[in-house]
Amino acid sequence: MFPTQLTDTRAFDIAQALLGGFGDHYRRFRAVSAQAQARFERGDWAGQQRAQALRIEFYDARVAETTALLQARFAAATLPMDVWQQVKLHYIGLLTNHHQPELAETFFNSVCTRILHHAYFHNDFIFVRPAISTEYIENDEPAARPTYRAYYPTPATLRETIARVVTNFQLDGEFVDLHRDAGRVLDAVTRQLGDFRWRANFQLQVLSSLFFRNKGAYVVGKIINGFTETPFALPILRRDSDGRFFIDAALFGEDDLLMLFSFARAYFLVDMQVPSAYVQFLRSMMPRKPRSEIYAALGLQKQGKSLFYRDFLAHLRHSSDRFRIAPGIKGMVMLVFDLPSFPFVFKVIKDFYPAAKDTSREQIQRKYRLVKAHDRVGRMADTLEYTRVAFPRHRFEEALLAELRHFCPSVLEENGDDLVLRHVYIERRMVPLNLYLQDATPEQRERAVVEYGQAIKDLVAANIFPGDMLWKNFGVTRHGKVVFYDYDEIEYLTDCHFRRVPAPRSEEEEMSGEVWWPVAPRDVFPETFAPFLLGDPRVREVFMRHHADLLDADFWNGQKQRIQAGHVHDVFPYDPARRFGSA
Repeated sequence: MFPTQLTDTRAFDIAQALLGGFGDHYRRFRAVSAQAQARFERGDWAGQQRAQALRIEFYDARVAETTALLQARFAAATLPMDVWQQVKLHYIGLLTNHHQPELAETFFNSVCTRILHHAYFHNDFIFVRPAISTEYIENDEPAARPTYRAYYPTPATLRETIARVVTNFQLDGEFVDLHRDAGRVLDAVTRQLGDFRWRANFQLQVLSSLFFRNKGAYVVGKIINGFTETPFALPILRRDSDGRFFIDAALFGEDDLLMLFSFARAYFLVDMQVPSAYVQFLRSMMPRKPRSEIYAALGLQKQGKSLFYRDFLAHLRHSSDRFRIAPGIKGMVMLVFDLPSFPFVFKVIKDFYPAAKDTSREQIQRKYRLVKAHDRVGRMADTLEYTRVAFPRHRFEEALLAELRHFCPSVLEENGDDLVLRHVYIERRMVPLNLYLQDATPEQRERAVVEYGQAIKDLVAANIFPGDMLWKNFGVTRHGKVVFYDYDEIEYLTDCHFRRVPAPRSEEEEMSGEVWWPVAPRDVFPETFAPFLLGDPRVREVFMRHHADLLDADFWNGQKQRIQAGHVHDVFPYDPARRFGSA
């Protein structure tokens, strides 16, 4: 029960300190996001990637600082529970006119769960459900930008309006030919909308901040005509030769936007005063995408985690199927399970591994952190990392319980009706590529093999060597994209040594079935991939036609040398065929 009176003077001071910690976090978050435009304008691609990685660390650092402050000033861990109840009530009051109340509530939870014993996690001391509505929040300060701008062109001024949409972002630099680009976009709009009747409410609604990621800046908005809304995005790139800008393509519809905001891509850098308003706008364009994934795509991955967990608990309440061992070949370092009705998989690091796997729990966790901070180029699934997750024990199949007890006893806690996992990763479920190929038609098989090779090449372009490239470590999304999801052997490409297999010096060496040549750590011999990957002649034929260079050390060394020279590759979150052509 909550107190009927606020009687402890410390409670308000603690609530203010908590909100001050969140304010410090969000100021830093916005600053590094706002600076993305300047980095884009000067072509500082390495700086953009560093900022994307650095920003991920901000949240935990501010939570740790705020926790230490509360312990030092208030001995927070020793306070009676009725004081924490009052703290929460004061905090709710402080959020009444806040621009980021949902993020501040999550920050409150993060600090409290560090201070309070885990037994209190699900009670009234944290925000199990949001207390403050995020609907209709807008910054009414005179100098503030609105969440989105509305433009009302006529048929005669649509091209001019498209150009004005772009110039309103005030990029510091020149375009190669903005009039030409606006014409290209107009042609694409005309093709997309087809033969339509121009309604009285025809308008373009465009979010007021550009979306920056890697070497691109994206205009994001929608075309409204009558009762029809058409989402769109315009990628703006910078020409290497002279630093001038150009519009590279026009993307339309929910599927194009879902690819742009994919869970397999790095988070955007976006300057937002009211993030919930951005999420609401984006959700209107991508209704199938969970709010948790939209928050994560905007760089607010902690809020994404919080919303995901609430969605997960709601799903458990309204379902009755049981957790099971995930279909497919079992991993050597991860125990993977799923709930058939829920489109995610749960991955737990095992306590022991076969001798062939020279690794440790700490090394595996380091690899997953690397992926979180790195450019995932649409080819590495994002992961949600949780500690101390409680599951209802009766929802687990006995075979899965037996495997958890055998392989993961150090992370498993059985407490009455609850089963608690001390550490777990959660990823979007995909069809394992090896299983997909078994049932694929010839056309599906060709597309999947081509996609597989391109996935590896995209990872290489991002300075990632996947390590274990077996088909089972890749998945197929519902859009047909092939995505890598097994990270325990990944390395930076530039840390690897790509070699040819030496010529045998004797008949015994030539006939040997064992590796007879010396192999140093991180030595890689691409020509040896074939026996493990290309046993199926149907797969081999397609692979050799499109990606034979992956079996050649020269390909890998060439890519490595370009990265070491400072080159940042272009990896487009849309089909290259959609590009307008020469800049």
